[in-house]
Amino acid sequence: MKPTKTTHFGIQRKIVANMTSESWETIPHISYIYEPEVSKFLETVKELNESGKTPIKITVNTVMLKALSEAFKAAPQLNAHIKFNRKLVRGSITEFEEIHAGMTWILPNGEMMTINLHDIGNKSLVELTEYIADVGRRIGNTDLTEVMFSVSLNDTLEKLKKGRLINAIYRLVGAKTGKHRIKTLSGQAKKDYYSIPESDRLTKDDIKQGSVTISNIGSLTRGIPGRVGLLSIIPPQVFVACIGAANKKPVVKQDENGNDYIAIGTEMPIDLVFDHRAVDFAEVLPFIKRLEEIFKNPEEMYNW
Repeated sequence: MKPTKTTHFGIQRKIVANMTSESWETIPHISYIYEPEVSKFLETVKELNESGKTPIKITVNTVMLKALSEAFKAAPQLNAHIKFNRKLVRGSITEFEEIHAGMTWILPNGEMMTINLHDIGNKSLVELTEYIADVGRRIGNTDLTEVMFSVSLNDTLEKLKKGRLINAIYRLVGAKTGKHRIKTLSGQAKKDYYSIPESDRLTKDDIKQGSVTISNIGSLTRGIPGRVGLLSIIPPQVFVACIGAANKKPVVKQDENGNDYIAIGTEMPIDLVFDHRAVDFAEVLPFIKRLEEIFKNPEEMYNW
């Protein structure tokens, strides 16, 4: 075969490749595709924006983030990290009070990156909207290679602290030698960049591991049939959710007399993937039931 192009991994692809490799080498994934009917929910989002009760426009993406945060409150076992030693068959699960959601984000160069959205469960819809807008602003001032390398370096140093010397050395060699070397800022360019206040750019705290991961593939696939069937759980997390694109579907509804009829509805598939070492489906069920409550009674978003 005649090769046409060879591209060495940049820092973003290195991080993704490393995390997903560890994920599939160590985690027994279980996937459940939840398919709610969301016609009333989406209409309520539109009505909320038209009501004048919010000072800024609330997007469906923001409302879905808030809805998922409410579901995590009903299923705290999913907002957790796992430690497991297979040789000794010893493990522990640590649940967290705050919901720090790693949210996939399309970068200006077209690549995808996971941003750690802090404490989404305690933010109102307006606060969440403003927070997401501010993240977008800070991305524009950020050297993404620099911030991603700082996270990678911090992870390498953590491995050194845990006695994983060989692993840390390999990572440093892979990042700083040969054709695969990651080129970070130096000299005056580095001084100028780090003179930007941290409040105006992303730092390692904005892209380090959260407590859970949420992906909104639906924002990229509007009008395209299909759904995600399985995602990588990012260790040490135990759960990831992926929001699919809302599409019109024939659905069964009931009239005022309790008779079934077929109508055109809107389905939004949500792929829920959990680490079977940490939880069973019984722990996922409260998450789904809480979302069902929200989609069937979306007026509660007026109180968010």
